[in-house]
Amino acid sequence: MAENNNKSTELNKIQVRHPLEPLSLAEIELAVEVLKKQSDKVTPTTRFVSVTLYEPPKEKVLNLSNEIISREADVVLFDNGTNLCYEARILLENEGQIVSFEHIPNVQPAMTVDEQVECEQAVLRSTQFQELIREHYGIEDVNRVMVDIWSGGYYGQEEERTRRLARPLCFVRSDPTDNGYTHPIEGLRPVVDLNTMEVIRIEIYNHYPIPYVNCNYSSDHTIKLREDVRPLEIVQPEGPSFQVNGNQVSWQKWSFVIGFTMRQGLVLHHITYDNRSVLYRAALTEMVVPYGDPAEQQARKNAFDCGEYGLGSCTNSLELGCDCLGLIKYFDANMCTSRGELLVIKNAICLHEEDVGILWKHTDRRLNNPEVRRSRRLVISSIATIENYEYGFYWYLYQDASIHFEAKMTGILSLGAVPPEKKSRYGSLIAPQLLAPYHQHFFNMRLDLAIDGINNTAYMIDVEADPDDADYNQFHNAFHINKIRLDTEKQARNNLCLEKSRSWTFENNSIKNAIGEPTGYKLYPGDNAIPFSSSKAWWRKRASFVNYHVWVTPFNEKEMFGSGNYPNQSQHDTGLLKYTEQDRSIVDKDIVLWYTFGITHIPRQEDFPVMPVVTAGFALKPNGFFDINPANDIPKAIKKTNDECCQNIK
Repeated sequence: MAENNNKSTELNKIQVRHPLEPLSLAEIELAVEVLKKQSDKVTPTTRFVSVTLYEPPKEKVLNLSNEIISREADVVLFDNGTNLCYEARILLENEGQIVSFEHIPNVQPAMTVDEQVECEQAVLRSTQFQELIREHYGIEDVNRVMVDIWSGGYYGQEEERTRRLARPLCFVRSDPTDNGYTHPIEGLRPVVDLNTMEVIRIEIYNHYPIPYVNCNYSSDHTIKLREDVRPLEIVQPEGPSFQVNGNQVSWQKWSFVIGFTMRQGLVLHHITYDNRSVLYRAALTEMVVPYGDPAEQQARKNAFDCGEYGLGSCTNSLELGCDCLGLIKYFDANMCTSRGELLVIKNAICLHEEDVGILWKHTDRRLNNPEVRRSRRLVISSIATIENYEYGFYWYLYQDASIHFEAKMTGILSLGAVPPEKKSRYGSLIAPQLLAPYHQHFFNMRLDLAIDGINNTAYMIDVEADPDDADYNQFHNAFHINKIRLDTEKQARNNLCLEKSRSWTFENNSIKNAIGEPTGYKLYPGDNAIPFSSSKAWWRKRASFVNYHVWVTPFNEKEMFGSGNYPNQSQHDTGLLKYTEQDRSIVDKDIVLWYTFGITHIPRQEDFPVMPVVTAGFALKPNGFFDINPANDIPKAIKKTNDECCQNIK
């Protein structure tokens, strides 16, 4: 574990372990050993898709007493030899034992990191592939070819239901350090059976010449680097304001537990402010990236990055000074390979503080006494690489009790080729013959609400103008809010509405503030989008979570993912649409908010060769949770003169 200040060694003291902390390496190792020894279903062809904490019942966690909560593991396994998926639950005490072991029929779990590597090798050793790239493109050295695994998806064909498939995209490097993504092999797409690790066919589309645009993003290849960038240091001479015990974090009035899973990556548990509960669990459940180009090579590009690839398994090891700046506390991610060997992603999660400008300010001109407070936030972040794209996930906790989430998208566009002197109506030409197809990114968040307790009620708030002809509205300026209680799941399905400045509040009707109103939090949506693909598109049949921006369900520990438990090669929706068809009551219940947000990406030339960060997200802010501004007690910052700050500027 990396630290960058001696004072932060105090952060490493582990006291009482929280029941929601992730599995240790020893616990993962025990779970794997138990399954290998105690189950005849675990064979040499079995893969461990994920080994993660079985989260104990909520009521036990919220009513912690002297009772010791047993540690258990949830395991997803897949047997390449039989094409069968299993779920197991393992008790992690003494020598361990299997609590349950169940076959899950007709599903494909996420592709593992090992399979991604093996799939590339399967394509490169295929004699058919070697012959075709030589015949069509004159490529003699197959080792110059890059193969990005892409999910097989489902498009109504029988083999997509009965085989474990991948549809890789291929590129060619001009040399070993070249940016191969600028040279797409458009027109040849292998289909790989991941059970046998063999290319079962190669689909041949329109033959376009390979674009040979040389544009390497590495600093080693940049012609001239800027010379006017001076060091920028973040200094905290007295150390950070946060404390850490294991994965438990406290910062000023906030406290929470940092979690991590191989599928979802970063998870936050048991979030409280000033010992008042706000959220029980918060995490990304799924993201899908559909492309809008109907060409054969591009049309099947619609990656479900959590459920098909395992976002946590693709998490980066973060580096101080590069990914993170300041006084940092890192957390490792413990997992295993698909063969059950222990695997650690060092520095997978970054924790640090940031100055973010003014928190509040007012100057009374009569007193000439400005009052200003600077805003500081706590940042919990991780970054994952899914082949060509990078995704940063950032949770921000503020001193005014606000919670913000931000997805940062960067990396390399998934590029295609067009014939010389041609353009496409479905993408941007960013270099000669090099096409960046139009596409969208949709993220689905699951926010297990606990506003002053677990029983909450959801309301939709619309702002509406009063009639012009009303007697009292002679200045035609009146508007009001229409607060609609959401009684059932189907009623709660809703989209943003700019015309009504629509928002949502979540309240605890049993706790009142100083004016007798329920305490609550409000959802502040950020930038968003709607899907442009028809509802008949196969990916939309599998991703109902994009149908609405807001969903509300009663808590059910088995309903964890917006796209269902197994979206890989799924044939229909098994997620939010299915959950909410039950139309259960959500009034004064333990409710879960599901929020879907997205962006529509029309690529620019400036997104090439590496895309500057694009952000999207949302905020949850207290709404009647406090009687006054909770950040009114922030101390003044130390004043400095301009001479002190700028004495070295010439």
